[in-house]
Amino acid sequence: QVQLVESGGGLVQAGGSLRLTCAASERIYSSYTMGWFRQAPGKEREFVAAITMSWTVGTTYYGDSVKGRFTISRNFAKNTVYVEMSSLKPEDTAVYYCAAGRLMSTGVADTEYNYWGQGTQVTVSS
Repeated sequence: QVQLVESGGGLVQAGGSLRLTCAASERIYSSYTMGWFRQAPGKEREFVAAITMSWTVGTTYYGDSVKGRFTISRNFAKNTVYVEMSSLKPEDTAVYYCAAGRLMSTGVADTEYNYWGQGTQVTVSS
């Protein structure tokens, strides 16, 4: 099964930027979608962004709270997905999880994903 490892989290000042990386242990088939979710203490898991792993083009999706600030991208050859986060706000503070799944309906529901990384902490100070 696919193993996912997130990295790049840390402490950043409000308005700053951060890049998260998700590395997969094996090839991600083109039928898969890779996504990012986040969960803050006391809150439910929230969709952040997703990208399809088609060999031709990666279609992207974003949660409303991050549109215009976050950018998801991929390096299919490296089995790696990134999310560039800019204009960070304290509300972005959360553990960020990388996920992979297939047979998607919308690609934005956490229940559609089969594999999850351990998470990486992002803390945005005010």
